[in-house]
Amino acid sequence: MMRIYLLILLTIICLNKTNCKNIDIIIEPPSWWVGMKNPELQLMIYGKDISSYEVKCNSNSVTIKDIIKTSNPNYLFIDIVIDESAQAGTLDFIFTKKGKTYKVPYILQERKPMSSERQGFDTSDVIYLLMPDRFVNGDKKNDNIIRMKEKTNLLDPDGRHGGDIQGIIDSMNYFNDMGYTALWLNPVLENNNDAYSYHGYAITDFYNIDPRFGDNTLYKEMVNQAHREGIKVIKDMVFNHFGEGHRWYEELPDSSWINRWDNFTRSNYRGSVISDPYSSQYDKDIMTKGWFDTSMPDLNQENPLVANYLIQNAIWWVEYADLDGIRMDTYPYSDEAFMKQWMLRMKEEYPNLSIVGEAWLNNKTQVAFWQDNDFYGNDSNLDFVMDFPLQGAIVKAFTTDEGWDSGMAALYESLSQDFAYPDPYKILIFMDNHDLSRIFSLINKDFDKWKMATAFLLTTRGIPQIWMGTELLNTGFEWNGHGKMRQDFNTITDDVDSVMAYEARNYMKTLLNYRKNSDVLQNGKLLHFIPHDGIYTYFRYNDNDAVMVILNNNDDEMTIDTERYNEILRHYHTGKDIITNKRYDIKNPVTIKPHNALILELQ
Repeated sequence: MMRIYLLILLTIICLNKTNCKNIDIIIEPPSWWVGMKNPELQLMIYGKDISSYEVKCNSNSVTIKDIIKTSNPNYLFIDIVIDESAQAGTLDFIFTKKGKTYKVPYILQERKPMSSERQGFDTSDVIYLLMPDRFVNGDKKNDNIIRMKEKTNLLDPDGRHGGDIQGIIDSMNYFNDMGYTALWLNPVLENNNDAYSYHGYAITDFYNIDPRFGDNTLYKEMVNQAHREGIKVIKDMVFNHFGEGHRWYEELPDSSWINRWDNFTRSNYRGSVISDPYSSQYDKDIMTKGWFDTSMPDLNQENPLVANYLIQNAIWWVEYADLDGIRMDTYPYSDEAFMKQWMLRMKEEYPNLSIVGEAWLNNKTQVAFWQDNDFYGNDSNLDFVMDFPLQGAIVKAFTTDEGWDSGMAALYESLSQDFAYPDPYKILIFMDNHDLSRIFSLINKDFDKWKMATAFLLTTRGIPQIWMGTELLNTGFEWNGHGKMRQDFNTITDDVDSVMAYEARNYMKTLLNYRKNSDVLQNGKLLHFIPHDGIYTYFRYNDNDAVMVILNNNDDEMTIDTERYNEILRHYHTGKDIITNKRYDIKNPVTIKPHNALILELQ
């Protein structure tokens, strides 16, 4: 497929034909839009000795506000202001040097109607997380690209396996049939590195899709196709670092473009220091300015040129691809002041766009610190965070004996601390993801417990996220290598019975589609009771409806006296099992099988 105009070296029109030589430059962002809330735009121009040129603009509706030169003469930054009267079309920047003049075209586009009013994901959604390289190979012609360093190697767990955007487009019916309402793709931007490039988190081009996945046009078509199916798309973005294969690594746009140390310094990975009222600046600097890995240079977001570049890149992708949300990688590792600035700019352009930050911390108050709040004095402006503490509680619930804070009580205790969150319903909840051991492995491949964990995830508060392959009981531990736990989609591992795997998928499909049509599970309040004897009971309810969930974590069948739950059950007489359609008289004791989840629609 042909790449569109983005980041292709531009051949510039020479206006003075005498001894004319063309100049090649790259402009980022490669295009923009009229009618944005913020009229200012900063262009990064890259080309041989470009800073030695004089620059003018031929448009009456676009004004050059400032021209910024850096320590690298091959970069030039131009601040422009786009007047509200500006019309979509092509304007020209005029570059002049030693009597030679060159005309550089730049495209201003019309915004999609109501673009600023787009609605993001919310509690009505279930997000399906997939790793494109490990999903479906829809176009084998792009498996190996000559200019790309790493080639496909299906035998290498850490190599590229050939999944692509066409495979995602081809799978839209699957997503819809299963009941997923939003897709979160691990990063799909170019990762032209020597090895380990399949995961996408070492970006070498912030404006182009990796050609082994497709191109920008195909990515945009994927989003359009998802929208036609009623499915939202969330883009995984990385602001903290980039890949060593980026041209920046060899030729920094500015001497302070990245955080540099006398000796290589890795992050201490201690996100807690940001919220710690007693932490040293030394520890904070190591956390946010240390490199995430040896091959991932750390961006210095205190540099306003870096800050503008990243902010504009996020806006460009939302506008260009018509995105519904953003998942921001390694949120606490970036400069805190910059991230607040970024969130303000995003909300300025898109007040209802949903952005979730990955704050991988295991303490609720530490995670809650990153959700916009007054209590912690952190005006982060970030609405959504990821509930890593609850993920840990889910594992603990099904791997420990019943006790005060273990077994079923682990779930209760975790949710009982939701007062820490400014809004516990704006939380992404999950059993596993691309960085964590598979839930089926963690619970010792116990299918009954897997069903209980799945039932809990899809009926409790928050926005559920399902990791690709979880519905097929994929296995793998992170300590055995990330590549091994990121199996190709539709792979039934040797240690899992295929009949059981397909039963798992059908079980999840039933729950997903019920939730998809259940306002009470999407938006209802949560009421739960302290677990007793391995039984955890909770309700989702609103003014009109209620769902009762009973989790039996015992080896034996249990009969439950429902009188304890009379404060809510007094309004109802029967309950219908949403899996089997069996009806229960909830005024009398209810019997539940061992290691089973009973989900009753109350009537």
